[in-house]
Amino acid sequence: MKILITGAAGFIGANFVYHLLENRPDWEITALDALTYAGNLENLKSPLEAKQIKFEKVDICDEEDLARVFSSTQFDQVYHFAAESHVDRSILSPNEFVRTNVLGTQNLINNARKYEVSKFIHVSTDEVYGTLGETGRFVEETPLDPSSAYSASKAGSDMLVLAAFRTHGFNAVVTRCTNNYGPYQFPEKLIPLVISNVMEDKKLPLYGDGTNVRSWIYVRDHCEAVLRVGEKGAAGEVYNIGGPLESEVPNKEIMLKILSILGKSEDLIEYVTDRLGHDFRYAVDSSKLKNATDWEPSISLNEGLETTINWYKENTEWWQKIKSGEYMKYYEKNYGDRS
Repeated sequence: MKILITGAAGFIGANFVYHLLENRPDWEITALDALTYAGNLENLKSPLEAKQIKFEKVDICDEEDLARVFSSTQFDQVYHFAAESHVDRSILSPNEFVRTNVLGTQNLINNARKYEVSKFIHVSTDEVYGTLGETGRFVEETPLDPSSAYSASKAGSDMLVLAAFRTHGFNAVVTRCTNNYGPYQFPEKLIPLVISNVMEDKKLPLYGDGTNVRSWIYVRDHCEAVLRVGEKGAAGEVYNIGGPLESEVPNKEIMLKILSILGKSEDLIEYVTDRLGHDFRYAVDSSKLKNATDWEPSISLNEGLETTINWYKENTEWWQKIKSGEYMKYYEKNYGDRS
C-alpha cells in the first residue's frame, strides 16, 4: 500500500505517521508538509533518520509541485490532514485559511482524480456544525453552521470533497473529529499551552468565565479512527469521531485537572476577554463510525492527560524552542530545504 499523508509534520499528521509505522509497517508512506509555523520536521525526526518514510516539502496550493508528487508515485490512498486550524489566527487573518483549506483541498482532489488514487480520506472538524446548547450532540446529518473563518473554510473543503463524489464518483470519505490533544501539539492550543505555561509558572489565559465545553480525544484514538475509515469507510460518507463521554468538560475544568496533576495552584488562572464568536459547546455522536468499523475511544481523559503531561515534561526542549521563536532558525541550520 502506497499512501500520501498531507500535513504530516503537524500535530495529528505526525501522530498518524507513527500510528501507521506501528500498525501498518509494510505500507510505503510519503509525508508531505509545507513546513509553515506549525509544521515541524523534529516531529518526524526518528522515521526520517531511519528512512522509514519519504518526505516532500510542498505547499498544497502549489499546483505544479503537487502534480510532481502525484506523478512520481501511484498512491493507493491519500490521508488529508493539512490545514490552517487555529480559530484565533483565523479571526485575525482569514485569507490564509481560505487559501489552504479550500484551494489546497481542491488541488488535492484534482490530482487524486487525475492520477487515479483509490481512496481519499479528508480529515475535518466538528466545528463545521457550529455550536450546541447544554444538551444534544452533533450527528452527521446536522446542518453545517460554522462560526469562524477556520470552521467555514473547513466546511467549504468538506463540500468540495463530497461534491467530487457526487459529480465524479470520487471515492472519498470525510471525518469530523472533536478536539484533539497529545504529543507534538503546537503550544498555542489550549492543553499544551496550559501544560507548558504551568511548567514555566506563567499565567493561564482563560476565555470568558471558562464554562465553554469541549469534548476531548487523545490523538492516537483519533488516528485509529481515521485508519479504520480509510480501510472500511464507504465512499461519499461522513463519519463523526468523538472522545469518551467523560471527556466532555468545561475549559476551566481542563485547566484544573492539569494544575492538579502538576501540583500547582489555580491562582495561575487569569480570566481574559472572551473570543469573538466563541462556540459554547461541541459534542458529537460517533455511533455511525462504531457501527461501520467497530471503533471506540480507548484512552480516558485522565489517562490521556497524564500521558500528555509526561511527554511535555520529557520533551521540554521541543516546546521551549517553539515558544522562544527559535525553531525556524534551528530548522534552517539542521535541515535546510530538504524537499
